[in-house]
Amino acid sequence: MKNNIVRIGTRGSALALYQANQVKLSIETNFPDVQAEIVIIHTKGDKILDVALSKIGDKGLFTKELEVALLSNEVDMAVHSLKDLPTFFPEGLQLGAVLPRAEVRDALVSKNGKTLKELGADDVIATSSLRRKAQLLAYNPEFQIVDIRGNVNTRLSKMDNGYCDAMIMAAAGLQRLNLDERITEIIDPENIIPAVSQGIIAIETRSDDERVAAVMSGINHQPTLQVAIAERAFLKAMDGGCQVPIGCYSEVSGDVIVFTGFVSDLKGEKTIRLSKKGQLNDARAIALEISAQMAEQGAKEILDEIRKNSCI
Repeated sequence: MKNNIVRIGTRGSALALYQANQVKLSIETNFPDVQAEIVIIHTKGDKILDVALSKIGDKGLFTKELEVALLSNEVDMAVHSLKDLPTFFPEGLQLGAVLPRAEVRDALVSKNGKTLKELGADDVIATSSLRRKAQLLAYNPEFQIVDIRGNVNTRLSKMDNGYCDAMIMAAAGLQRLNLDERITEIIDPENIIPAVSQGIIAIETRSDDERVAAVMSGINHQPTLQVAIAERAFLKAMDGGCQVPIGCYSEVSGDVIVFTGFVSDLKGEKTIRLSKKGQLNDARAIALEISAQMAEQGAKEILDEIRKNSCI
């Protein structure tokens, strides 16, 4: 290809750099004549570390600066955790490709080796996610839950130094950093359903960049993209862009998908959870059907009440 250098924009954390390097490896493996360069860009979410995510209220907390760099041609693509990427793209930008999905479930990391079932009212559990907090309280209303911010290693250090007894984190993030030994257990989605698009590395590109589009078509993982489109359609239909307790789980076996949607109030007292099985090619339609059924059962009223009281 002409002009064989592509610039990959990424946040600067160890996890973000791992993800960017996975994209770089995929590009250079599939296109040996292309040289991929990594460009580090710091986002608002990297700079504000003393405020709970739910109180910042910015939909582009970990993405906006990367998108600005993309639109101003400082980079040719931006790598994100897809769960951080808002469902609405700025004009001129698009989802260019996704890599194969990693572990989708959440992980429990506990200082004393206790499992979720063994944790009790005396244990302090840390999470930055309203989705996880609501489901923890639904599982056991006596849990003590505190906020935690920072990158993966910072959070682990806080726990080791006594801030909390356990944490809930995305299993994929720990595994990507070779921290599998810190995982006490992978949590069954029956207990804590994952975030929308959790475990998926996404590449955002300019809509009119045909040169980069050719590269994206060579590295995109279509089965993961089908699931990602379905999950993001569910999130968009539920208007779940702000920090609210919403999640979904796509269990795929061959060409069959079981899609489960979840919505809760902040205390885990009012929860709605619905599932539907169908063909993977119909994943988006299934997700939208689930969102419509959940809306009929009061999901939007639950989320609207949360937004009214907590979102900026």
